[in-house]
Amino acid sequence: MSDPFTGDRFDSELLGQHEAKEPKKYKVLLHNDDYTTMDFVVEVLVRVFHRTEAQATAIMLSVHNQGYGVCGVYTAEVAETKVDLVHRLAKSAGFPLKCSMEGE
Repeated sequence: MSDPFTGDRFDSELLGQHEAKEPKKYKVLLHNDDYTTMDFVVEVLVRVFHRTEAQATAIMLSVHNQGYGVCGVYTAEVAETKVDLVHRLAKSAGFPLKCSMEGE
């Protein structure tokens, strides 16, 4: 009989109890304001979210026309990092651009 803590035996019953779950995903959103330029929003979408110029322009227009736009869907840690990076870039450029995340 082998020791269950050394990992040298295969117990399918134990594996069934500990199946890996897909991590929860979060949408990262940009919100419209009256001060942040459209060019800056496009630049953020290209630099932070790796969008093409065309994709970034479409998302920026959604932000402008609907009040918000979805930049992408990520795990919690990645979403938090991107939200923080957007806020730091906006602050350093003198814009009040708001970025948030919400669970899917």
